Amino acid sequence: MFKKFKALFGAQDMTVGSPLKCLLMFSVPLLIGNFAQLLYSTVDSIVVGKYVGDIALSAIGVTSPLQALFLVLFMAIGSDVMVMVSQYFGAKEYENLEKSIGNAITLIAIASVILTVGGLLLTDWMLTAIETPPETYEMARTYLVVCFFGMAGNGFYNIMSGVLRGMGESVFPLIVLLFTTVLNIVLDLWFVAGLNMGIAGAAWATIIGQTLSAIVCLAKVLMIKDIIKIKPRHLILKKDIVMNICRLGIPNGIAQAVMFLSTIIIQRLINSMGYIVTAAITAVLRVDSFAVIPSQTFNMSVSTFTGQNIGAGKMDRVKQGFKTCMILGLIVTTVMVILMLVFGKWMIGLFTETQELIDLGYKFIITMLPAYFLMTVGQSLGGVVRGAGDSMGPMWISLITNTIIRIPAAYLIAHLTVSELYPQGDPRSTFIALSIAMGCNLIASLVYYFKGPWKNKAITGSLAQENQK
Repeated sequence: MFKKFKALFGAQDMTVGSPLKCLLMFSVPLLIGNFAQLLYSTVDSIVVGKYVGDIALSAIGVTSPLQALFLVLFMAIGSDVMVMVSQYFGAKEYENLEKSIGNAITLIAIASVILTVGGLLLTDWMLTAIETPPETYEMARTYLVVCFFGMAGNGFYNIMSGVLRGMGESVFPLIVLLFTTVLNIVLDLWFVAGLNMGIAGAAWATIIGQTLSAIVCLAKVLMIKDIIKIKPRHLILKKDIVMNICRLGIPNGIAQAVMFLSTIIIQRLINSMGYIVTAAITAVLRVDSFAVIPSQTFNMSVSTFTGQNIGAGKMDRVKQGFKTCMILGLIVTTVMVILMLVFGKWMIGLFTETQELIDLGYKFIITMLPAYFLMTVGQSLGGVVRGAGDSMGPMWISLITNTIIRIPAAYLIAHLTVSELYPQGDPRSTFIALSIAMGCNLIASLVYYFKGPWKNKAITGSLAQENQK
């Protein structure tokens, strides 16, 4: 019994055993955890929409891409540390594993200070630059400022959960998230509905929960004494470790930054259509986030699986893992799409009682359906490539599909659909453009998977040694 309990809450070696079993054991807790993490922002939107109003809901939508842009560095470091950890763990190189984790802690501490100060200084400029509707400006500013104060908690959670997942541990982050999600719901209702703190109360509830998650996950990493022992000397930045993080992180960071910048540019188009459209899209994107979770989850799963097996020099298992992960992702995505079709209006109704907003939102859901399946396969391909240590290929694919295809397509379709009802263009244009970009991304990812040099990018293990000869 103790061994089974330890296996459930300990690191998982994905270099042995059935790929399906390994991926299920890792993915199911991760999938549930991602749903729980998404509840943070979803509960904020529901509580704010119900107790503060549609304008406040619109304000959260305005700030979302701006927050995401500032969090991109944390996300990039977190995902790339996960790749490094998984490869070193698979290769049993525990000293390098300890140095990588220690250096990541130091880097995220430095980044937290820089991004918090930068975010606070640039808040007004950013809201003005994206043409925030006058009705939502002050609420958006309040929400954004509070969220910037919680930047460190979000950053450390991303890094520490990435470390744990790189070692195949996905159950413990799940337990932490379930607890802090419940806490967030309680605090949301208390701060917003009970204490009448408005939109700021929702922001404070979120950052308190995220900070607690970060503290607990950091403590868990420091307590894994049977595999790693993080000492003060590991916190000192080492050139080779930092260079590896930069080699993996900078392209990934650029790719994600470009994606969020494109979202911000498109957000400006959305803002020009009025706060009703902005509020509708805010509610839909909260619902939409649940549908994209499977692709994100299996992207992380196959990335960890690939990293560990690349480190162990088992390329055949990498290919098996990709096929298994893609099939699992498509099955779960199909279920999520069916649920959205059946319960879509009800889910949007959780955020608002305005019927016009609910009907418009459901039209957006119908428009987005093809993108979910395209994204699932594309994310699985990207997860394999990144897990192997290649972030340049995905970076260029993201740059092209988001800047050359998605943005022009959104503005062009909006221009072509101008009408008396929609003087700034049909708001569905942004979702049509997204599906087009996802389709192009999938085609490019397939070509890169079969033709690209990602198999030669390992940072450690037998495959890396062969590539250096």
